[in-house]
Amino acid sequence: MPGRGRSSFNKRQKERSRQEKQREKAERKSQRKLEKPSGSGPEFGSNEVFFEDSDEVEEEKDSEA
Repeated sequence: MPGRGRSSFNKRQKERSRQEKQREKAERKSQRKLEKPSGSGPEFGSNEVFFEDSDEVEEEKDSEA
């Protein structure tokens, strides 16, 4: 139907662009997974605690004095 106008073409073009960006993002993500060396240290967002609780530090100071 030729009477639909330019908006349909723009929508189609925008959707293709979105899908292309999504595909490229997935490729970059998979590439990072392959390049990432295992066991190279903590990851951001891990649940490990890398500092001492302030209560434990105070108890250690009291026992030293």
